[in-house]
Amino acid sequence: PPFPDIQVKELEKRASGQAFELILSPRSKEAVPEFPLSPPKKKDVSLEEIQKKLEAAEERRKVNLEQLNDFEKKLGGNAAERGSSFRKKLLFLFFNTRT
Repeated sequence: PPFPDIQVKELEKRASGQAFELILSPRSKEAVPEFPLSPPKKKDVSLEEIQKKLEAAEERRKVNLEQLNDFEKKLGGNAAERGSSFRKKLLFLFFNTRT
């Protein structure tokens, strides 16, 4: 049999098809899982590293805002004056047409 630790017991045939019961053998003590049972330990992150990540995120936000404002000017006008739905469309276009 391809799986010696599994027994297949056929139950009564039914109008909807066949029914089987799978009987698994108890786990052997020698069996070692191929994956770790606990997640890997997280690296301690220093306050300095967190601060650097926050500064980088703020810089990306500023660059994105500048690019969005440039994009808005190219399209001709202030999106805020046209309304929030126009601004949402503008944001969609901006973030989906960038390379």
